[in-house]
Amino acid sequence: MPPRATTLPAAERGQPADRPVGRIPVTGVRPAVDAGDFPARSVVREDITFSATVFREGHDAVSATLVVTGPDGHREHVPMTCVNPGLDLWTAQTSADRPGRWSFRVEGWSDPYGTWSHDVAIKVAADVDTELMLEEGARLLERAATELRLDHDARDVLVDAARGLRDSAQPPQQRLAAGLSDDVRCVLDHQPLRELVSPSPTYPWLVERERALTGAWYEIFPRSEGAHRDPETGDWVSGTFRTAMRRLPAIAQMGFDVVYLTPVHPIGEVNRKGPNNTLDAGPKDPGSPYAIGSKDGGHDALHPDLGDWDDFDAFVAESERLGLEVALDLALQCAPDHPWVSEHPEWFTTRADGSIAYAENPPKKYQDIYPLNFDNDPEGIYAEVRRVVQVWIDHGVKIFRVDNPHTKPVEFWQWLISDVAASHPEVIWLAEAFTKPAMMHTLAKVGFQQSYTYYAWRNEAEELQEYCEDLAGDTAAYMRPSFWPTTHDILTPYMQFGGPTAWRLRAALAATLVPTYGIYAGYELMENVARPGAEEQIDNEKYEYKDRHWPDFEPGGPRYDESLAPYLTTLNRIRREHPALHWLRNLHFHTIDDDAMLAFSKRRTLADGTDDVVIVIATTDPHSTRDSWVHLDMEALGLEPGERFTAHDLITDTPWQWGEHNWVRLGRDSEPVHIVHVRRS
Repeated sequence: MPPRATTLPAAERGQPADRPVGRIPVTGVRPAVDAGDFPARSVVREDITFSATVFREGHDAVSATLVVTGPDGHREHVPMTCVNPGLDLWTAQTSADRPGRWSFRVEGWSDPYGTWSHDVAIKVAADVDTELMLEEGARLLERAATELRLDHDARDVLVDAARGLRDSAQPPQQRLAAGLSDDVRCVLDHQPLRELVSPSPTYPWLVERERALTGAWYEIFPRSEGAHRDPETGDWVSGTFRTAMRRLPAIAQMGFDVVYLTPVHPIGEVNRKGPNNTLDAGPKDPGSPYAIGSKDGGHDALHPDLGDWDDFDAFVAESERLGLEVALDLALQCAPDHPWVSEHPEWFTTRADGSIAYAENPPKKYQDIYPLNFDNDPEGIYAEVRRVVQVWIDHGVKIFRVDNPHTKPVEFWQWLISDVAASHPEVIWLAEAFTKPAMMHTLAKVGFQQSYTYYAWRNEAEELQEYCEDLAGDTAAYMRPSFWPTTHDILTPYMQFGGPTAWRLRAALAATLVPTYGIYAGYELMENVARPGAEEQIDNEKYEYKDRHWPDFEPGGPRYDESLAPYLTTLNRIRREHPALHWLRNLHFHTIDDDAMLAFSKRRTLADGTDDVVIVIATTDPHSTRDSWVHLDMEALGLEPGERFTAHDLITDTPWQWGEHNWVRLGRDSEPVHIVHVRRS
């Protein structure tokens, strides 16, 4: 059996239950996920703020250093800064230049030069122990010149300063200036003289490729792409991988990064669902692709209507040519006629009457699906799922969207994701877990790079801000949110009745609040009619084909401007052109007088030292037009109080002159969202 993933108590790991605090106490190290039981996460070149509380007894100066260790064992020492003198919080910001398993610790240390420089300035000014203090400083600098690994020029700076401190021919203040010069401080800032160095524990830090944090997803049902009715019989003809390939250029042209495929496996015939989840499927109804498995195979097979492996490989290759990655649904459940049911009945739950239990989420019933029971034969199930995943990796799939991972054991996911990462660290896992926070957070901690969220149900400005501040705060150390305004299972009342304004603003907020967002095909057409009694679309694509007549809505088509395709294209262009939107932890909210409106910004310092700054102001009320004053936190934008700047609206391509306080008008009769690029005048 593959090893179970476990986290042992400290004592069982050979560590003392009470960690020695150290000569210079270092506490509250962040980001340390569950005290280091799980790695903190980032992607390549993502700036991370590390922090710790560092202090000591008495009044001597202390300082702190962040020590990061790369996958190859190379260590880098990053100076830390006390951001709140008197309260002892030290921070440093850095990033990793390559993926892999990194680690970090914080070292607290006594700073003899800092102590001396503070005391000597006071005493010389008061003419107290002047000669003694100057001599102690000279000896301290000579010691630093001897003990530190300095180049010739730096050593000369310290030796010359020591000589200046002893130069009795000069007045005390001039002698002191030699020991406190900018050149001396520069040398000792870069390579300080450290005493009583006290390291914190070492914490794990996992650095992954950028797609783990940032991307725009587009979901399709492959069987619908190219599906049509036979002109003679009126029967549906399924789309294929080859016909779905025709849709890829339009998806890429809209600026999406990932094309996500719902399950492409054979669909069960036993208890097959009909239109709108009915139990009376006709002989030609396609059934739900989530009812996986039939006589044609299971999770490692392709639905024969979609094509063969050459067709699938061609789809992946064309996606890659267009700059798209392919994400595949991994739904670990079986139709009653899945080969696993007959070959391994022990993998399922048998009820008292001898029947196998189908899936239920009361009041919902899924008679066409048997859930796996991982407790019956974990060794067999672990090994088989790992084999299946490898099949798809070998065919070019690097991203898996996992259906309902919260209904499977967390330790299984921890083992599976870790085992795959050992040989394929580029693979990304998205958790479709609309469930309790504890489960969502733990799935992220054990390996899922991304997670669906409650975004679809967070529609008011206040609740959106509160939710996003949590996601961009400490939670961001391990959980990366993916915002979806709708899915094939979710159509909220807000989207049903909000009209085009709701569809525009929810896409814009999803695309700018977080680095990863997604839409489900048909979003462009604002398909907003729900099945009675359910928050999902009527004539749901899960149970039937859709022919959306895409050529009419693609560039050059007669109805292109009627769709949201141009708007989505603009959003994705903005995202690509503005690196500030690629990060999560740089989210900052501003004050706006109207409680139905939202104002936030993102700022990122680029390689050339300039800042990319984007401000987003949005209404959350799709039914009216509102105006309000927005009050900007100028420091968060990298601007001076009272400074004027050019605010270039990227949606309308309109520039304005803005300052700290600005009036905005947004809503149904105008644009619902301003996405503003800040340009210093």
